[in-house]
Amino acid sequence: MKPAALPSLRIDSVRAVPISILPASRFGTNRFTGDRDPARFRWFGPFSQLTGATLVEIKTAEGLVGYGMGGGGGAACYIIENHLRDLLIGADALNVELLWDQMFSSTSFYGRKGVAIQAISGIDLALWDLSGKAAGVPTHKLIGPTVQPRVQAYFTSPKPEIGLKLGFTAFKLPMELPPDNPKPIVDRLVEARRKVGKDAKLMIDVLCRWTVPFTIDVAKRIADADVRLDFIEEPILPDDIPGYEQLCREVKSTRIASGEHEYTHYGFNELIRHKAAQILQPDLTWSGGLTTGKRVVELATRAGLPVMPHRGGSAFGMQLIVTSKQCPLAESFGPGESNEMWMRLAAPFEKGFYRATEGPGMGIQLPQGVLKQYGL
Repeated sequence: MKPAALPSLRIDSVRAVPISILPASRFGTNRFTGDRDPARFRWFGPFSQLTGATLVEIKTAEGLVGYGMGGGGGAACYIIENHLRDLLIGADALNVELLWDQMFSSTSFYGRKGVAIQAISGIDLALWDLSGKAAGVPTHKLIGPTVQPRVQAYFTSPKPEIGLKLGFTAFKLPMELPPDNPKPIVDRLVEARRKVGKDAKLMIDVLCRWTVPFTIDVAKRIADADVRLDFIEEPILPDDIPGYEQLCREVKSTRIASGEHEYTHYGFNELIRHKAAQILQPDLTWSGGLTTGKRVVELATRAGLPVMPHRGGSAFGMQLIVTSKQCPLAESFGPGESNEMWMRLAAPFEKGFYRATEGPGMGIQLPQGVLKQYGL
């Protein structure tokens, strides 16, 4: 839907470049000891996570420039340059949701999930950035009224003590221990609870490493140890919807979160329909942009489910979060990191809370010197 009372903005150019915000080594190794090396399952390559981030730049004939962050690295850039750009050049940049539907339909025979949607994500966010700039308001003002001007942040890191120093009161630990023995996992969480205190929120991110039986066993042991876990994120692979159904049905001591690696409102509707997640976690830079985020929140509101966007503390994520009470937490993006692009794409953070950027559009400042570093 085009923002009301705005003139047309004709798209004049579309460019996309890879921006590796995190090193590939952060997500595994490509050196294997043999055919059955477990590391083969954990090597995510150059197109996944923030190793494969992309920066999309869209310029209009009227002189406005919009920026969006997507995923898929060089693979997504190829799709943008060799397919999606054909749909965008000459189109009205303010027809954001119409263009989303056209891009999704146009890529559906090879896309629907994964890298094609990650490419669309970066474009969609750049278009919303342009829409806000054209209206002279923060993008979230085009989404809806501000119902929560700031939101509690949670710190994702294996070192919660860093988050404590930064003022966080909620923490999520990546579970990087091998899924062969629950005791070290429980011991680590007992120690984490001791560090963060009895009143802090504590969560874990498994990054799809476990099985259903192992998750059920660990959840019971964590409850017995009185860790008081708020949720377990992505314990199993995202396509195992029956497994997520079982976990949501049988695990009573904590909630099951999923959606970081789900795509579009169609995918999230399936999670909701099957009762396969108790917390929805779309990443706006991967799952389809702000257009998808809006639609997921609408679905979640009807289902009574919370939405906690992955990396919600980005300038992009906070445009959605401040407009909905369905979004009670924002994940860390920026604090504790040193990458310049990461910091420039982050929302304002202070004393454990994020708020949305205040400038027009996404409120992102990308000087020419920074853009040149990435080839724009």
